[in-house]
Amino acid sequence: MIKKKILAFTAIRSEYDLLSSLYKLLNDSSDIELKLVVSGAHLSKSYGYSVEDILSDGFSILLKIETLLDSDSKMARLKSGSILLLNSIDVIANYNPDIIMYAGDREETLIGAMIGGYLEIPTIHFFGGDHVKDSHIDNPVRHATSKLSTIHMVSNEDHRLRLIKMGEKKERIFNIGSIALDKFQNFHSISMNEIKEYFQIKHNFNKFAILIFHPIPMERNLCQEIFENILLSLKMKKINAFVSYPNIDPGNRQIISVIEKYKDDHNFIFYKNLPRDVFISIYKNSQFIIGNSSSGILESASIPIPAINVGYRQTGRKANKNVLFSGITKQEISNAIEKAFSKEFKKILRFTKNIYGDGKSSLRAFTIIKKNDFRNLLYKDEDILEIIHE
Repeated sequence: MIKKKILAFTAIRSEYDLLSSLYKLLNDSSDIELKLVVSGAHLSKSYGYSVEDILSDGFSILLKIETLLDSDSKMARLKSGSILLLNSIDVIANYNPDIIMYAGDREETLIGAMIGGYLEIPTIHFFGGDHVKDSHIDNPVRHATSKLSTIHMVSNEDHRLRLIKMGEKKERIFNIGSIALDKFQNFHSISMNEIKEYFQIKHNFNKFAILIFHPIPMERNLCQEIFENILLSLKMKKINAFVSYPNIDPGNRQIISVIEKYKDDHNFIFYKNLPRDVFISIYKNSQFIIGNSSSGILESASIPIPAINVGYRQTGRKANKNVLFSGITKQEISNAIEKAFSKEFKKILRFTKNIYGDGKSSLRAFTIIKKNDFRNLLYKDEDILEIIHE
C-alpha cells in the first residue's frame, strides 16, 4: 500500500500543541506517513528544548535544524527563517511529500508555504484569515502565507470571509473551528497535589492565575515595565501566578530580566516549558489568565475563565465575552482584575460559549485530508477581480 506522505513544520511548543491532536490522528492512520521538520525554540535549551515532547509523543522527525540565534535583534527571526529555508529544501525535495502543512503566522509557516509553492507540493495552512491590529509582523506574515497556500483550515466564518475577500476560492477554504481547543478535550488531568509536587511547592498556592506575556514592536520599549506592572498588580492583590517565559521575539531579554528579578518571589512560579497535561491542568484550575497571549482570546472561553489582555497585542481580534482589554498601568491592570472577580462578570462567564469552536476540529481536518486530493487546486490561477464579481 502506498502511503500518503504528510510533512509538518513546527518551531515552537505553543504552535506544536495546536496541531498535536491532528498529528496523532494522522500518525495512527495506516495509510498515512507523517513526518516533522523541527526547528526554532524546539531545539533550544534556553526555551525548554521541547523537541523531547515531540519524541515522547511518538512522532517521526524528518529533519532537525538549529535555526534559533542567540540574539534579541530585529534581524534574528529573519536570519532564522533563511537558515531554515536553506537547510531544508534538498531534504524535502528528496522526500517529496504529498502535503506540507503548518499553523499560524511565524517565519516557518512562510518558509513552508514557499517550499510547497516552488516544489509544486500542495500545502495546508491552519489559522489563516485571522487579523490583529497590534503592529506585529506576524499579522502580514499570516496573510502572505495564506496567499501562498493551497488549502486553508480556518477557525470561524469571519476568517473564511476574509480569505475570500483576499481572493481565495471558496473551495480552498474549510471552516473546521479552532484546532487549538482540541487539547482541552484530550488530556490527562493532573490534581493540584500532583502539580504542587511537580513544582516542589511547599507553601499555599491553591488559588492562582496564569501569566503569559510576549513583546511586540509597538511596546518594545515598554514591555519590561508592562510585565513588571502585571507582576506587581498580582502581588498587591495577593494573587499567586504561574508565569511563562516569553517567546523568542525581539524584546524578550527585557522580560527575562524582570523574571530574574522576581525568580525567588514565592508569589510566582516561572517556567519555560511544561508537559501538556501539566499545563492544561494548571490552566483549567486557574482563576484567570492575564498577559497578551492569543490563548486568552481563543482558548480561555472553553473552560471558561476570565482573560485579561494587557496592552496593544491582540487588539482588533475577534474576542469571546470572557475577555477584558486593559491598559498598561498598575491601576488599569488592578481595575481589570477587580472586574474579572465581580458578580456581573461571573454572570457573563456562566453563559460564555467559545465562538472559536467545540474541541472537535482535529477530526474534521483529518477527515478532509483523508478524503481529498488537493493537487487539482495546486495551481493558483484565480483572479481576485473575477472572484469579487462572482
